[in-house]
Amino acid sequence: MPLKIDLHTHTNYSDGMFTPAQVVQKAHNRGINILSLTDHDSINGIKDATECARDLGIEIITGMEISTDLDDKEIHLLAYFIDIENEELLKYLSFFRDERMHRAKRIVQKLRNLGLKITMDDVVAHAQNCAIGRPHIAYAMIELGLIKNYNEAFEKYIGDYGPAFERKIHVSPQSALKLISDAGGLSFIAHPGFMKENLLLNLIKAGIDGIECVHPSHSENQVQFYRGIVNQYCLLESGGSDYHGGKKLDEENLGKFVLGQSQFEAMKNMIH
Repeated sequence: MPLKIDLHTHTNYSDGMFTPAQVVQKAHNRGINILSLTDHDSINGIKDATECARDLGIEIITGMEISTDLDDKEIHLLAYFIDIENEELLKYLSFFRDERMHRAKRIVQKLRNLGLKITMDDVVAHAQNCAIGRPHIAYAMIELGLIKNYNEAFEKYIGDYGPAFERKIHVSPQSALKLISDAGGLSFIAHPGFMKENLLLNLIKAGIDGIECVHPSHSENQVQFYRGIVNQYCLLESGGSDYHGGKKLDEENLGKFVLGQSQFEAMKNMIH
């Protein structure tokens, strides 16, 4: 049987619902053989996942999803096969973790200005050792009885157009590409269906290694379109479920949106 390969998942170290061990177990239950945790600007879950995966016979590929900004648009880049002990990478992650904390404080202050009784201590209690993000604020709001559910937090308060929204700090795609390359990794454009074609072409010119063709948000026509671009520019292909957990569709996507074995082997052959 062909291998099942999912190279796009998230844990509670960024905006996912479950721990690394839980995500690995869920992947195992869905017959996935090769898995990458690609938390936003975090590699903290990789060691736990690797330890759990070893007992289940799953191969873990080091990964991360990096937030960048191009022409005032948020662009996500996926990094694979990175050295998680790389000094420059660790410096970047430390900086970004601090920036996430500052952003969370600004969001909490805006919520307080709106009359909501919430503190940073409430948020930190949910984040534990994870890089703080909006999901942790949402969960704190639920526990405090300020909202009924997770979606309400984003729709009413902290979403991109909400009154308590705060923009994230981003690095340039060029800086992210250098960071990934220097850490021995490969760089991919995440879910390109969310961006305009001119931005995609700019990233190709900047030296991206590949494109995430397989993604739940892509129609079959889009998958073939991006595969055509991959072939045209001699790039690599990636793919995965973009699993976060907690939603019925999310659970259905795990093990359904996978990368082909030949495409994965092509990636491995290009490791720096």
